[in-house]
Amino acid sequence: MEELERAEERLENIRSVEPILGALRTISMGSWKAALRQSDRVQQYEEWLSSILPSLLPLLPVNTPPSGRYLLYSSSSAEREKAQTRVVAALVVGSERGLVGRFNRIIVEKVEAYLAEQIADEVEVELAAMGGRVRRLLQRRGYQLAWSDTLSIAALPSFERAFDLTRRWLTRYEARELDAVDLIYNAYHGMDKYHPTVTRLIPPSLSLKSKAHRDASPRTRSAPIIETDPLSLYTRVVEQQTAIGLYRVLLESASAEHAARYRLLESATQNIERLIEELTLTIQTARQQEITQEMEELAVGAGMLGSQKS
Repeated sequence: MEELERAEERLENIRSVEPILGALRTISMGSWKAALRQSDRVQQYEEWLSSILPSLLPLLPVNTPPSGRYLLYSSSSAEREKAQTRVVAALVVGSERGLVGRFNRIIVEKVEAYLAEQIADEVEVELAAMGGRVRRLLQRRGYQLAWSDTLSIAALPSFERAFDLTRRWLTRYEARELDAVDLIYNAYHGMDKYHPTVTRLIPPSLSLKSKAHRDASPRTRSAPIIETDPLSLYTRVVEQQTAIGLYRVLLESASAEHAARYRLLESATQNIERLIEELTLTIQTARQQEITQEMEELAVGAGMLGSQKS
C-alpha cells in the first residue's frame, strides 16, 4: 500500500513538471531559430558592406589623418601588423542561463589553453566575459576580469551593444593601448554541435573585394556616386564591419546555446514520458495485485464464515 502511494505521488509530481519542460523546450527552439534567422540577415548585410569597400578605395586620400590609423590602407596599420603583439583584450562569450550541459565548461577550458599560449608569448591579456554562468566559472578558477556583462534572457544579443564595444576597442587600438582583440566562444555547427573557438576581431580583417564584385564583369560594374566624404564613409564601413563581426559571434554563440538547451530539454522530455509510462504500469500492476489480494481475503473470509455456520 505504501509503495503504491509513493508511486502515485511521484507520478503526480512528474506530470506537474512535464508541461514546464515542454514550454521551456518550445522557447529554446524558438530562440534557436530566431538566432539562425538573424545570423542569415547579418551575413547579407556584411556582404553588402564588403561590396562598398572596393569602390571607396580609389577615392581615399593617400595621407590619412591620425583618426584613421586603424584603416587597412594606412601606413601605421602596416607598422602595427609587423610589431609584436603586447596587449590583447579577450572577450569570453558564454551563457546567462543553465541547462546547457558542458557549454560553459568547455569555453573555460579553451580560455585556460589560450591564456597559457599568451603567457608563453609574453602577451598581457585583459580578460572580459559576457554571460553570468561563464563569468562565475572563470571567477571560481581565480581569473581576474577587467569587466563583465550580462546577456539577455528573453531576447537576442543587441547590435547596439556590439557596436558600442567595438567603437571603444577601436579607439583604444588607435591610441595604441591595445594591439588586438580576440573573441572566445562556442562556434555553432548544427544541432547540439558546437566547438570552442578563438577568433581575432581587431585589427579588422576586411575583404577588399566582395563576392559580387569578383563575379561581376567589367561591363556590369559601375562606379557608385558618392556625395559624402569618402574617408568618413570608409571609416564608418570599417566600424560597421567590425561591429558586425562581434555581433555575428554573439548570434552564433546564442544559436549554439539554444540548440544545446533544446537538445537537453528534448532528452528530458523523452525521459519523463518514459518514467510516466513505467510509473503508470507500476501503479496499474500494484492496483491489480491489491484488488486480487482483497478478493482472496473476501473469499477466505466467506469460507471461514461458511465453516463456522456448519
